[in-house]
Amino acid sequence: MKKIVTIAGSNSQKSINKSLLTYTSSLLEHVEIIPIDLNDFVLPIYGVDFEAENGIPTSIKRLDELFHSADGFILSLAEHNGSYAAAFKNIMDWLSRVNMKIWKEKPMLLMSTSPGGRGGATVLQSASTYFPFMGASITDTFSLPSFHNNFNNGEITDESLKKDIHAKVDNFQTVVNM
Repeated sequence: MKKIVTIAGSNSQKSINKSLLTYTSSLLEHVEIIPIDLNDFVLPIYGVDFEAENGIPTSIKRLDELFHSADGFILSLAEHNGSYAAAFKNIMDWLSRVNMKIWKEKPMLLMSTSPGGRGGATVLQSASTYFPFMGASITDTFSLPSFHNNFNNGEITDESLKKDIHAKVDNFQTVVNM
């Protein structure tokens, strides 16, 4: 059975990106979902001096091993001031010290949502550009605008957006199964 690692790029307990990720994951068939909660990784802010003195945290080494065993990734990134949430960025910084190709050249469905009409478009564009250099093989991107208007009772309510995410999940699953 294929293993899909899912990450909501937020440490909020009420993350709308986690809600989108849960919905999207439910569309996959015959896979093992391995959800990563950023709150399980309480780490010092990355710094070369800290690393030289203390080394790489064991939890980061274990996460890198988990990423290595995965067959694909689904991420839904929160946008904080036009960029990644600090908790997510810090984990990426630490992971890059183990292996710069964090995402291991594996398929990735990359998403974002926000309460606003742009749906996290700025962080999504940034990640789409940067993640391939870090080993992501991005199959598709998806932005859900105006989360509170387009998501209700655990699912996307706008039919056009729902059709779009279903097609992108189908494509991701096809690539993962190749």
